[in-house]
Amino acid sequence: MAPRNGINLHKILLAATEIIDTNGLEELTLASLAQKLDIRSPSLYNHFDGLHDIRRLLSIYGLEQLLSALMRAAVGRSGDEAIREMAKAYISFARAHPGLYEVTLIAPAYNDDDLHKVGQEIVDLVTQVLEAYQMEKSDTIHIARALRSHLHGFASLEQRGGFGMPIDLDESFMHMIDTFLAGLHIRYPQRSE
Repeated sequence: MAPRNGINLHKILLAATEIIDTNGLEELTLASLAQKLDIRSPSLYNHFDGLHDIRRLLSIYGLEQLLSALMRAAVGRSGDEAIREMAKAYISFARAHPGLYEVTLIAPAYNDDDLHKVGQEIVDLVTQVLEAYQMEKSDTIHIARALRSHLHGFASLEQRGGFGMPIDLDESFMHMIDTFLAGLHIRYPQRSE
């Protein structure tokens, strides 16, 4: 039997994203989602298995959206330029979708292959970009973690109003990235091309 009202999982994810981006993750309930979609709550069970499952699906969806943004930023670029553009894409995603960004931070269950797969694709993209630097293969994970920590720290502080001084946040963000890259160059000089 086809779902009524043209409701499908994609429409549900879009509605859930709007709820969490506008009101926060804690405001996502089956009742609020059903109301947004103008359906009855039990109808949602045709598409997922409860609130925990929709959060899991949102996490996958959010990571896929983040991966897509990072890939678009990296295409045709390498080294510092790729890192700068990916960093801008990351912060733009966090700014545009604060709730969806938050749900991407939920640690996946040990056996959640779908979440692990998309997370690994993001790691693979970052490590591929880091190949422009002369570093041991094992160091790429350390550097990828350091970059993520910088980006998440900035996004998190910004979302929580942690930057109160009247100084341009985009300038501060680029100072942070440039400082990160300066340290990267000292430790891992870029290959000549």
